[in-house]
Amino acid sequence: MTDDQITLVEAQPGDFPAFKKELQSAFAVAVVDEFGELPDGPIPTDADLDGAMSAPDAVVLRILSAGRPVGGAVLSIDPETHQNSLGLFFLSPTEHGRGLGHKAWLAIERRYPETLVWTTHTPYFEKRNIHFYVNKCGFKIVTFYNARHPDPHAPGANEFPGGDEGFGFEKVMKVGRDCRR
Repeated sequence: MTDDQITLVEAQPGDFPAFKKELQSAFAVAVVDEFGELPDGPIPTDADLDGAMSAPDAVVLRILSAGRPVGGAVLSIDPETHQNSLGLFFLSPTEHGRGLGHKAWLAIERRYPETLVWTTHTPYFEKRNIHFYVNKCGFKIVTFYNARHPDPHAPGANEFPGGDEGFGFEKVMKVGRDCRR
């Protein structure tokens, strides 16, 4: 599927090690910018990524610009309820600020036109992500995760200060029988 210069291609299992390293490298930039250093090991961990990428409903996508990899996404697609989630989304830090993330998100939406609701989440400190999801992509904040209301998507998030705080987002695409308003 193409959006101007964006193409979405399903990643193959042989590509997963490189995909994971690229994702962890992209996520590390925000953690280092906010906290000055990474905790021991990559974020997310290899085990967390393996679990997300091998889940029964997972779709692992490479984001290509002019044929070269610039990022990726891990989605959970439910073909029965059409309530889908964006588990992980990243662009290479060298590609930030060029509008490719928004184009990639629009391409994902077009790839799954039957989606009733998209959900996703992000850590509190990731203000760039909050801006992207709310102001660029049209998501609404529906949950504030914290010590008293933990994020079920982020086990081990307490590895850095404020790691237990984050937001859950929802984007209603179509009003349907299974769709929350």
